[in-house]
Amino acid sequence: MDKNIGKKLDGRYEITELIGEGGMADVYKAVDVVDGKEVAVKILKKEFAESEEFLRRFRNESKAIAVLSHPNIVKIYDVGFSEKIQFIVMEYIDGITLKEYMESERVLNWKDSVHFVTQILRALQHAHERGIVHRDIKPQNIMMFTDGTIKVMDFGIAKFAREEGRTATDQAIGTVHYISPEQARGDVTDAKSDLYSVGVMLYEMLTGQKPFDTDNPVSIAVMHMQNIAELPRHINPDIPEPIEEIIVHAMEKNPNDRYQTANEMIRDIDRFKADPYVNFGYIKKSPEESTRYFSAVQNPDSAVYEDEEEYEGDNYLYDDQQDVVYSNEYDEDYSDFSEEETEKSRSLFVPVLSAVTVVVIMVAVLLITMVVKDMFNGGSEPKTTQFVMRNLVGMDYNQAVESYSKYIDIQVEAQEWSELERDKIFEQSIPEGEAVKKGEIVKVKVSLGQKTVKVPNVINYHYITAGEALRAEGLEVEYKYQANNDVDEELVFDTEPAALEEVAPGTTVLVYVSKGSDVEEIEMEDFVGKSIDDAKVQCGIWGISVKTEKKASSKEKGTILKQSIEAGEKVPSDSTITFTVSTGEEPEGDVDITVYFPDDATGRFRLSAYHNNTPIYESFTLSADYTKENPMKITYKGTDVHVTIVLTNLSNGLTAVLGEYNMNFEDGTFSTIRESIYEAFGTVDGLYVAPTDPPAPEPDPDSQPQTPETDAPTEAEDENSDEE
Repeated sequence: MDKNIGKKLDGRYEITELIGEGGMADVYKAVDVVDGKEVAVKILKKEFAESEEFLRRFRNESKAIAVLSHPNIVKIYDVGFSEKIQFIVMEYIDGITLKEYMESERVLNWKDSVHFVTQILRALQHAHERGIVHRDIKPQNIMMFTDGTIKVMDFGIAKFAREEGRTATDQAIGTVHYISPEQARGDVTDAKSDLYSVGVMLYEMLTGQKPFDTDNPVSIAVMHMQNIAELPRHINPDIPEPIEEIIVHAMEKNPNDRYQTANEMIRDIDRFKADPYVNFGYIKKSPEESTRYFSAVQNPDSAVYEDEEEYEGDNYLYDDQQDVVYSNEYDEDYSDFSEEETEKSRSLFVPVLSAVTVVVIMVAVLLITMVVKDMFNGGSEPKTTQFVMRNLVGMDYNQAVESYSKYIDIQVEAQEWSELERDKIFEQSIPEGEAVKKGEIVKVKVSLGQKTVKVPNVINYHYITAGEALRAEGLEVEYKYQANNDVDEELVFDTEPAALEEVAPGTTVLVYVSKGSDVEEIEMEDFVGKSIDDAKVQCGIWGISVKTEKKASSKEKGTILKQSIEAGEKVPSDSTITFTVSTGEEPEGDVDITVYFPDDATGRFRLSAYHNNTPIYESFTLSADYTKENPMKITYKGTDVHVTIVLTNLSNGLTAVLGEYNMNFEDGTFSTIRESIYEAFGTVDGLYVAPTDPPAPEPDPDSQPQTPETDAPTEAEDENSDEE
């Protein structure tokens, strides 16, 4: 039985069963006895706990996940680090891995695949925006709920992208089947490496096989660096062409040629959903690749064409399997392909064709071209009675009628205000991409242009009343205060744009407010603790210009923390005041604290600071024989943070709590809750103990020296002595 099962970590997390084993840590199911909920606990394996490198990576995982908060990322609840065990408490997912799901389904349909990948990309975008690169994206690290919700987990080798330089962990780490070329080379990786891995996963979901796969992991890594994967549609023709293009673009060898952000890949997926016929242009087909997909037209009258251009040219061929028209312009440039390029393309994408097969294909292409030319009828109106609907949105109505009246009947359904220019189409009754019959009615809505409103005449209004009147018309308001001897104080004397002028909704109107006669000087108020909006209004009335500087603070957003002109100070009315304003975010700062080692301390130590078991500071190795004064600069955020400082004796690994403190990282202060420095050093055997002389040994009776016989008196001598 696993020795960890039944343990209660930190007196709170009771381990019930082993649910996963990894290379670096094991994952257990546990119960949080405080909250009564199930959690997952990742415990570092014992063989790695003694390695500084693995400890650093394990701590990095907790730090990385701690800054992430996203519905598609596994949540982290708690972390624990001690000399005996190191663990992370995470959200427990009652589901299966994406790997297990893919193995059960073998080949996924494109809708499910896109649904899963989009969630993964959203999670990665959230991490990448915070400087975190996963570097080990694979189906085994993706959890799936029964409702199809995806959770990305295991940022165990995540790396802060903003960090410069490389360490030993910057080497190629990750599952080799999903590794990016730059990661396989051992180069520095960034967000684009994760996107390559996503492309590989999407490839596998839709084809049921990995792009590169052998029994030798090194060979697979080399393939990722050098080989071109077989196009997904060669394996599964049911994959939509735009999805194939997305996969190919994500799996470009050069990071600069692939998607630069997860959002870019999401946008292309969304474009495909909106338009299944979209052509991204990411795949450049060779001549062999083009001819492979051509087939004879069985029923030309049922062909569906994409746009008018394709009716009028001779360089297009119809594919009855795909319902699209392919360009045949390569025929004129076929000789431009060198023998070397042709051989390379053939080896990468299609089997070697025999000469007889090539001749058959060329004859077929010629026949198809003749049929299509006959269909186009020398550029005259096509014989077909069915077409693919074009996108009319954004086109000028008159231009659309002129261009397409011989194919469809465009009728105006309504004219309404919109963001488009006047006479532009902003809605059509038949969506782009749907099949339409010749002469079919397509109803459109045409823009009247942007709606305008007249600026109300608010001259001589009180500035507050004037602002309400302008906002009621959908306009924004900005006040400007000026001295005006002819208009009473706080009344409006002009607007820009002027009264009754027509403007677009949302336009900002500059309202000129009188501040009365010229003011020589004013006595500054105390604005600290007040709203910046109120301060701006008052300073505007005085004519004082306002500048703002933002600062993280626990105060409510917009609260003034500091002002450059002190309260009570008299200044000219044309002065400028700078307000320091709270962002409403927890402030980050430094707290300086010095730990003094006892005079009789000896050895090598380390000081660590924790908040809620999360490490926030770790010192270098400190030698008590070199210095007793050890300053610590702890960087964190918050105004009332409970911090525990722990002492570790590096000679024996013993630890002890040295002190507990309340720290304010906004103003850099702290107060001591309790402190026991000398006791902590005693606990970790860090105090000097003077040697003492060993006690004299007890005499051994058996080893006592005997008196020599010559020295002992004889019986006769005793008698003589008595006689005398």
